[in-house]
Amino acid sequence: MLSLSEYHKMFTEHLDKYTISAVPENLYAPVHYILSLGGKRIRPILTLVSTDIFSGSPAKALDAALAGEVFHNFSLVHDDIMDSADLRRGNITVHKKWDSSTGILSGDVMLILAYQIFENYEPDIFVPMASLFSKTAIRVCEGQQLDIDFETRKEISLEEYLLMITCKTAELIGAAMKMGAIIADASLEQQEKIYDFGKNLGIAFQLQDDYLDCYGNENDFGKKIGGDIIEKKKTFLYLKTLELVSKEVKSNLISLYNSPHKDNQKKIILVKEIYNDCNIENEVVLEIKKYTDIAFKILDSLDLPKEKHEFLHNFGDSLMKRKI
Repeated sequence: MLSLSEYHKMFTEHLDKYTISAVPENLYAPVHYILSLGGKRIRPILTLVSTDIFSGSPAKALDAALAGEVFHNFSLVHDDIMDSADLRRGNITVHKKWDSSTGILSGDVMLILAYQIFENYEPDIFVPMASLFSKTAIRVCEGQQLDIDFETRKEISLEEYLLMITCKTAELIGAAMKMGAIIADASLEQQEKIYDFGKNLGIAFQLQDDYLDCYGNENDFGKKIGGDIIEKKKTFLYLKTLELVSKEVKSNLISLYNSPHKDNQKKIILVKEIYNDCNIENEVVLEIKKYTDIAFKILDSLDLPKEKHEFLHNFGDSLMKRKI
């Protein structure tokens, strides 16, 4: 096994070689732009790691990792348009740098390019990966639509929220790991287990994101604390609080959360006071632990050498502590 930094370096070097020399320039320039903005590259790293875990060659998994990253960035380009976002990773979003029509088209071509990259593999690898990729792409779109629907819905259950983050975030992490297992010619049982490991870790990761947005350290989190509250996002914290409080407090929270507020910092303080009164911080920590424990239990059922178990356990811990 390599170190995480070595996997990152291997993938970054491969990504840097990926160029599309075609016209029209305004279709492909945004593709290069969004891919150049960096990020932690968690998904492609997981594909390389998973290949190595099952004794395959990480070098052989580079194109699969690239396809996954191109797809992920396609979804970000379209998400930013839907959210009317100005910034992505501290830089101007594609639709702001160009325009929305260009952003839509560039995102579309990225989805197609991702499939094209898979064509570099022989049929016995291409067929199962393309099937997995199609199912995952549909689930990501379903998750995004659920997220959009939730913006205007008054009542959302925690089960619905967990389904949304599973589709939108967690299944792509699971798929990234399963792609590595496919390339390494792991058994079908191993492929499914590593997929479930990644998916459950992905759910825990998104719940941790909800937690850190409210209770994290701004320097470690990399974003302003309270952004979800200001943007009225119906996170696990918000939905769980609605389940726990009295009808009167529930009504007050719904009104406070969804109404415009002149002082955003004051709004954050008032919402957090309600959260704190029902110990919501502990509730979300328990939920994060629940899915992390499920992931590690699945991992422990895999027949792997001790050092590979330890590697994935350490990776999971580092991911949850935002040290990656």
